[in-house]
Amino acid sequence: MSKQAPKMPLAAVVLGLMAMIATSGELLAEKRSFTIAAVEPKGSATVDKEPFPTAALPAGAGYSLSKPDPTGRWEVDVYVFMPSQIIVNQGDDVTLNFVGINGMSHPTMIAGYDKSFLLKRGEVTAISFKADKAGVFSIDCGTHAPSMRAELIVLPQK
Repeated sequence: MSKQAPKMPLAAVVLGLMAMIATSGELLAEKRSFTIAAVEPKGSATVDKEPFPTAALPAGAGYSLSKPDPTGRWEVDVYVFMPSQIIVNQGDDVTLNFVGINGMSHPTMIAGYDKSFLLKRGEVTAISFKADKAGVFSIDCGTHAPSMRAELIVLPQK
């Protein structure tokens, strides 16, 4: 008898279990961890290369447009969360590691999960929870609306 023979039934059982899991329609919960940076991208130009925009930016502290200085240099910036979408499955254990990079502080709320915290520059704030509700949940900075917004998307179990 071959030494390979005992491994064959075990392999068949493992493959059968994998097929059952794959076709059962139920997703297995995972531990998911993401890093979300609070950043302020900036762009600048000089009026001799690009004219200063005439249209106003959307209202709110999340956007800023600085008029040309004496040298003609102007700047635009916006506060954002990067990435702006986090996708998990219902049932997952989720940890969101927020990193404060730009801006002194960001009073932040994750709607639907009753998570509120103050994110500060140079600090990491870890928020952990079970994604027990399917849907789209906003993550908003109360200071830099409307631009500093992300979405937590929780896909429903099948």
